[in-house]
Amino acid sequence: MEKVKEVWRQCDAVCFDVDSTVITGEGLDELASYMNKGEEIAALTRKAMGGTMTFREALEMRLNILQPNKSDLQGFIQKNSLQFTEGLRELVLLLQSKNIDVYLVSGGFISIIQPIADQLNIPTSSIYANHLKFNEDGSYAGFDVDQPTSASGGKPKVAQILKETKGYKHLVFIGDGATDAEASPPADAFIGFGGNVVRDSVKQASSWYVYNFQELIAELS
Repeated sequence: MEKVKEVWRQCDAVCFDVDSTVITGEGLDELASYMNKGEEIAALTRKAMGGTMTFREALEMRLNILQPNKSDLQGFIQKNSLQFTEGLRELVLLLQSKNIDVYLVSGGFISIIQPIADQLNIPTSSIYANHLKFNEDGSYAGFDVDQPTSASGGKPKVAQILKETKGYKHLVFIGDGATDAEASPPADAFIGFGGNVVRDSVKQASSWYVYNFQELIAELS
């Protein structure tokens, strides 16, 4: 734990998972609830985050059931039902005040994450997430499989890209899921987050596991 805390105190970049970390729920589950398919999709999300199927398998399966069209997505975004986790805004502001770069790295979709990033003053260039594809009539046409975050192992790829292109020496990943834990290495440290949901496999894999962001704020203050 002390080694992770030391990296955290010296961090030059922080990558946050979005679902159940930056926000209290899972964006795709919330979209499914909006489309009255919540229970079915939530069960598959739990399997994906527990590491019992590959991320891409779970993503493809959920989207094939959901089939969100453009108007579904626009209506959901306008409803703006996503809630920030307590203390998250304060932590991001603190990091930004220290000139520490902040990234959102998610297996979710950029169209849902962009309004979240805007509220946190995080530029689009600092978001790594998936892209939904639509047909000309607005119907669902799949997702971009070329995005690193569309597959298992995507978050380590993002960490590697950031370290190689930006030269970070103390890159920290924070998240609640199995895909977040596998980001370190190459990330220099991983902090498990259980403030919204506790996943036992992630808790066991974490040298430092926190239940609220105040703990992280206190360590930097």
